[in-house]
Amino acid sequence: MSAIDLHTHSTASDGTFTPAELVRAAKQAGLTAIALTDHDTMEGLPEALETGVKAGIEVVPGCELGVESKVGVLHIVGLWVDPYSERLKRVFDEVRNRRIIRNETVVSNLQKLGFDITMEEVQGQAAGTIGRPHMARIMMQKGYVKSFDEAFNDYLGKNGKAYFPKDNLVAEDAFELLRSTDATPILAHPYLLSTDDDVLDREVARLKEMGLQGIEVYYSSHTIDMTDRVKRLARKYDLLPSGGSDFHGYVKPDIQLGKGAGGLFVHHSVLDGLKAFRQSRGLKI
Repeated sequence: MSAIDLHTHSTASDGTFTPAELVRAAKQAGLTAIALTDHDTMEGLPEALETGVKAGIEVVPGCELGVESKVGVLHIVGLWVDPYSERLKRVFDEVRNRRIIRNETVVSNLQKLGFDITMEEVQGQAAGTIGRPHMARIMMQKGYVKSFDEAFNDYLGKNGKAYFPKDNLVAEDAFELLRSTDATPILAHPYLLSTDDDVLDREVARLKEMGLQGIEVYYSSHTIDMTDRVKRLARKYDLLPSGGSDFHGYVKPDIQLGKGAGGLFVHHSVLDGLKAFRQSRGLKI
């Protein structure tokens, strides 16, 4: 059976595979299609698309936006973004500038906690967008923590001692932005937003009114029960099912392309459904 992966990251954001390496790895893993959905950037898309043509694997151009909501920060994956959209690039440049301030603040907080870590070291870890995974890698290399989970749980995550919130787009602006580039907006990893089904239901209803068109039914950390519940949510709000591993490479060693932590499988028919929807709207695929 043909498998796909519609949620992956490269060195253009916080992954460890270059866009070309990612696409070739997907081909080697036996996938028939992959979406590159880096955080707040499209810089890796031309390379990924070109490699896809050479390697004989379909590449869907995408991105992932961090968005403020009433229940916290949610992530919206945009599929079939225009890789050359000037408007999207301008917004991402603004987001990148805000991220720089955030990264500098987190590093400063780590220093105040007694960690020997500098922004220069963090920058040296990144080929693309700098993020907290690069800080976690340094903390591991220096023996301050034993794993990425420990780094995030104790220091870098939302409840960590060095955490500083990111200045994200508001939901309305994010959906309007994706509409401007004819992208299909998908709610990523819904159960990372909330494990309370009532809260999730209300938030999905609100996002649907703003323009949400799909939801990640299939995701690396979903149990069978979670997958079934998101399927019901998708049917209730007439949302397209999507899915992916959220692959980052070595920063998330338990997550494999197309397989997640082992039990993930996204059938090619999921992509066919997304394409059929877009074709019915006269949108490019």
